[in-house]
Amino acid sequence: MERVISLVNDIVWNPALVVLLLAAGLYFSVRTRMVQVRRLPMMVRSLFGKKSDEQGISSFEAFCIALSGRVGTGNIVGVATAIAFGGPGAVFWMWVVAFLGASTAFVESTLAQIYKFPHESGFRGGPFSFIERGLGRKSLGIAFAVVTVIGCGLFLTTVQANGASMAVKNGFLVNPLASGLMMAFLLGLVVVGGIKRIAWVASLITPLMAVGYILMSLVIIGHHIQEIPAVFASIINGAFGFHPVCGGILGTTIAMGVKRGIFSNEAGQGTGAIVSAAAAVDHPARQGLAQAFSVYVDTLLVCTATALMVLVSGTYNIIDGSTGELLLAQAPELGNNYVGYTQAAVDTVFNGFGGKFISVAMVFFTFSTLLAYYFYSESSIIYLFRNRYPKAEKLVIRVFQAVMIAMVIFGAVREADLVWKLGDIGVGLMAWGTVVAILFLCPQALKSLKDFENQLKS
Repeated sequence: MERVISLVNDIVWNPALVVLLLAAGLYFSVRTRMVQVRRLPMMVRSLFGKKSDEQGISSFEAFCIALSGRVGTGNIVGVATAIAFGGPGAVFWMWVVAFLGASTAFVESTLAQIYKFPHESGFRGGPFSFIERGLGRKSLGIAFAVVTVIGCGLFLTTVQANGASMAVKNGFLVNPLASGLMMAFLLGLVVVGGIKRIAWVASLITPLMAVGYILMSLVIIGHHIQEIPAVFASIINGAFGFHPVCGGILGTTIAMGVKRGIFSNEAGQGTGAIVSAAAAVDHPARQGLAQAFSVYVDTLLVCTATALMVLVSGTYNIIDGSTGELLLAQAPELGNNYVGYTQAAVDTVFNGFGGKFISVAMVFFTFSTLLAYYFYSESSIIYLFRNRYPKAEKLVIRVFQAVMIAMVIFGAVREADLVWKLGDIGVGLMAWGTVVAILFLCPQALKSLKDFENQLKS
């Protein structure tokens, strides 16, 4: 089974996808005239517009749900994994993906608003909707919705649960099954309340956990402030193959930075677009700007916080992905314990506290991300029924809730390599579908942006 999964993962994540995602981000940046830079103040203001109503959730709630999906184990385990296999230079390529991805997030979220559809629970939509209505490809829209349910509700759910259970095991010596059962129970309490309860919980815990994590990172970085120049030099040198250890793995450095960056910030994956469709805003472009900002928060703040903590503390190893050999043994006792990299970094300042702090952070990150994954999947199921057979729709949603909760428990007790590959397959398939669609539909988003900017001028 693992051999088959590895083969599928290699097919989905071939170099063409990496090139496509970077090229699309660059294309959207040029076509929007660097909207992610020009409209940065408006991105922030767009978060605090119209409040939620019967038609949809507020822009801030949509931002928090999308951010909770972006901020997860990818920000802790994923960043550490990128450094382990790609060296410090992988961080640079994560930054590049974030900058370019912000324009991609703008386009996909604006299109989601343009092509959203009504439902008794409020507006819904996403890539499946604009693939069907914008491109006229109903069968592809259905396929995307099915992949979303499987990718987010099953594959990515196991990734998040596994990362959290391993962190809790490291920090508190709690059996992974026990932590999996607890996460599953809490998830069930929230998702049965529907979109309003999910939005309320996400808007409550997501800002608090992100701010708390960044503040802790500043303490760790401040303690090792003298290492900052050398760390930034290693990031730049590693990004272009000038690092003496990482020169031979430049391809892996770029691929890991791009892959982990996309896994974390989800730009071009389509999930942010699904949340954006549910927001009640006065203009589609406004929601596009809000979601572009969430990419910055995820990668440039939270991911960078993890990367700098690990790099300034020296609590990482660089590993040859094909042989498993340690190319650089900064912390040989940690081996390939990627969660342990960040935990050990905190321990350099707060000895014995690192494991517990990262464990708690992972639980909060994971739980909020699971809420987002559920929302993506539920919206996909609603699209598949499209207001037909409401009783069957509700039954399928209840069954899915039970299956997703079971996958949380399954993921908590499975080894990390398997579930990461499953997650990568889900992300890759969704990214292929979303990016190709928004490349064709980009003129609609550009038209919306021009209209919005004309309104601002007048």
